Amino acid sequence: MVIETKGLTFNFGNQTVVKALSLQVPEGSIYGFLGPNGAGKTTTIKLLLNLLQTQQGDIKIFGLDFKGHRKQILAQIGSLIEQPAIYAHLTGKENLLNRAILLQIPESRVDEMLTLVKLTAAADKKAGNYSLGMKQRLGIALAMLSDPKLLMLDEPTNGLDPNGIIEIRELLIRLTTQHKKTVFISSHLLGEIERMATHVGIINFGELLFQGEIKELQSISQPMVLIETDNTVDAANLLTKNGYNVVEVKNDHLTVTYQSKEKSAQINSLLIQNAYPVYSLHKVQKDLEKLFLDITQKPAN
Repeated sequence: MVIETKGLTFNFGNQTVVKALSLQVPEGSIYGFLGPNGAGKTTTIKLLLNLLQTQQGDIKIFGLDFKGHRKQILAQIGSLIEQPAIYAHLTGKENLLNRAILLQIPESRVDEMLTLVKLTAAADKKAGNYSLGMKQRLGIALAMLSDPKLLMLDEPTNGLDPNGIIEIRELLIRLTTQHKKTVFISSHLLGEIERMATHVGIINFGELLFQGEIKELQSISQPMVLIETDNTVDAANLLTKNGYNVVEVKNDHLTVTYQSKEKSAQINSLLIQNAYPVYSLHKVQKDLEKLFLDITQKPAN
């Protein structure tokens, strides 16, 4: 595990913001850290970066205890928290050169990073004139300048237009698949995380409600068969009498619990034999957003 926490707890006064958090972030993963605003995502990231002092619990990064190896660990982490720290009056390239000098990094890395985040054509443009998506990509380039093993990003697609979101998504996937990085990304854009994350942790009111691979999260939800037909109420009654579990009935469609492709074929035949036209019949999986709502709305134990 690149990141491993046990019992991580943090309080602001009498308010518990992070509650006994136990994260496990595998090497080479894109770990989507999901939760609504105020769930404790940013506080957790600040604890992992030592921007907030740990009050309770343990943090291990790269298998090393944070307390005893702070400098060694932080030297291998790149981060972008909220807004990128860029100088608007400098060009994109000058921002990177400035950081390279501070970190004593060869200037050759600057051109590499501009190529990586696809800003070579805008390298000599003032950063203040960049679009929001370009600024975020420059922020990621600054975070990647020291060639870290782990990249930690707090809401990097916040406020971006669809093109900007796609650019960031493609960049993060390239970083893990081609450059062998591990990415820890917090977000409340659930559909976007579903498109790029390999692993997910869901936090609400400071408490981790789910952790695992994306496919594990999706498997929590029983898939359904959505059927478009006429007279859905009578069709639903027919299916119920024949032992099928009808979940929802709408004016133009109904859904039943998915059992197998053979059972779906039998449903199709049954409806047609009883003069109910089947306009479409297909398996549907509950998306990440619905799963998230299901999990976060469950009462705490």
